Parts: sequence; C-alpha cells; structure tokens
Amino acid sequence: MDPIRNPYAPGAGQRPPELAGRDEQLDAFDVVLERVARGRPERSIVLTGLRGVGKTVLLNALRSAAVPAAVGRADSGDIEIDLVELLSHLGGMAADTGRGIAVFVDEMQDLEPDDVSALCAACHEISQARLPVIVVGAGLPHLPAVLSASKSYSERLFRYSRIDRLDRAAADAALVLPAEEEGAAYAPEALEALYATTGGYPYFIQAYGKAVWDLAPASPMTAADVAVAAPEAESELAVGFFGSRFERATPGEREYLRAMADVAAALHDGTDAVPTADVAAHLGRKPQSLSPARDALLKKGLIYSGERGRIAFTVPHFGRYLRENA
Repeated sequence: MDPIRNPYAPGAGQRPPELAGRDEQLDAFDVVLERVARGRPERSIVLTGLRGVGKTVLLNALRSAAVPAAVGRADSGDIEIDLVELLSHLGGMAADTGRGIAVFVDEMQDLEPDDVSALCAACHEISQARLPVIVVGAGLPHLPAVLSASKSYSERLFRYSRIDRLDRAAADAALVLPAEEEGAAYAPEALEALYATTGGYPYFIQAYGKAVWDLAPASPMTAADVAVAAPEAESELAVGFFGSRFERATPGEREYLRAMADVAAALHDGTDAVPTADVAAHLGRKPQSLSPARDALLKKGLIYSGERGRIAFTVPHFGRYLRENA
C-alpha cells in the first residue's frame, strides 16, 4: 500500500480521519450550545477517561462547533474573583447579542487547587445568573473527585461524560471509512484481529491502522497483514506512547509501576484498579514507605486513584507493556 496515501493519524490530540463512536457527545453538545444561546439553563460539561481514548480530540471537535474566542477583562490578581468577573461580563455581553460562550480546558486534573476552586465558583455564578456561558473540560477518570474536593457543590455544576474505548462497530468504522476514501478495504478477519489487538482504544487503532497500511502489499488488507504489521505498531507504541511515560519515572517509581502490573495480572478480576495494600505486600514493604513514590506517580499523571485504597494506570494496556518490556 502507498504510504503517502496512508489516512491514519496516531498522535497526541491529532484528529483521526474518522471521528467514530462520538456522535452522541457531538449531538448533545449541539443541543447544549443552542440552549445556552437561547438563555436556557445548562450544566457545564466534563469529559473523563484514560489517556489515548480521544478526550483531547473530542474536546477540540466540540471547540470547533462553538463560537469564536473572545477577550475580556479582570485583573485583580485573585483568580477566583477575576474568573467570576470575566465570565460574568462576557456572559452578559453574549446574552445581549443572543450568543453563547464556551470555555474549553484540557487536562483539567492538572489545574492548581486555587484554579479548580475558581473555575467551580465561576461555573456556579454563571449558572445562578443563567448567563449563556458553559465550561467544557477534559481530564483523567479521577477528575470528578478533584472537582468535588474543591467545591462540595461541583457535582451539580457539571454533566459528566465518560469517554471510553470504541465498540466493535465504531472501531471498524474508524478503520474502514478512511480506507474506503483511498479505494482500499479490509478483509473481515483483519478487522476482527485489529479489534482484538487494539481493544477499541482510538490511539491504538490509529497506530495499528497506519502500520498495517504501510506494510500490506495490496488491498484488501488481511489478518496476515495485521500479524506482519503488529511488531511495527507495538514498537511505535513502546517508544512514543508507553516508553516516553515510563522514562519520566524514577527507579523507585518504576519499581512501584512494575509491582502494580504484577498485582493486576495476579488478580484476574477484570478491574483496572489494584489495592495499594497488595502492591506494598508484593514489594514486601509497608504501605507508608511507598507513599512518596505513589504520590509522585499521581502528580506525574501515570496513575490515578478512583477510590480510596485503590490505584490504576492512566494509560490503557500499560500493565501489559511493563510485564513484557520493563
């Protein structure tokens, strides 16, 4: 297959040629925009999910559907006061002109506590005043807990949408439709093999799709082509997706990550999260002694805690990568 015509786009935040499986979120946002512009009450939106599921791509798609960005005022130096004033002022102007305003925030879980508090306070104020302004944020699965810890009323401010891996039909569409645009096709068994390999994660679909296209001798692409291309795709992911994150960890933190991977494999309970006590037991250490490594990994965004006493990788298939390569 001609690599110049390869339609797939594995990359952080890079929009794939076919944004499959996200029609529900796109359609719902169109409704929100129209309601906001008409002065109807609406909650702001928060997209959550693991890395590689396409949160940033979806956030950018939603931003493309909104009104152009505008500048304003507010310079007291207190972020909470300024943000409330800024959004209230812009909201008043938007209401006067019959327009709506959307503010987009990616990686929201990385905001400083004061910034999270200010954002929640601003959303609360504009909601109370019924101004045509919404905030659309994206972040890791524990983002709702971050917002709730900042302001107890935050759960009533936002409409939470969990962005997950694609189902089989959407995953097939993400591969088939771009190929059809280039006059190419997949054999059914190739699509089955690709779904089994990628697990429906959008980033992996793009990486494997690119590798299969580049190495397949002709169309339709077959399961044998998928098998031949798999090492190429895995090598790309090992360097650009998994390895770059693993390299950010210190030796002690890497030991903790490997222990997490081993515990997850031993549990076989179908859950992504593992008990921190089990990780400590696996390493033969007291849980308290591992707190610095765990806290550092949380801050680096390599793991997250969705519930007390349990942790999980923010990157899908990271445990498998660690068991096979680290």
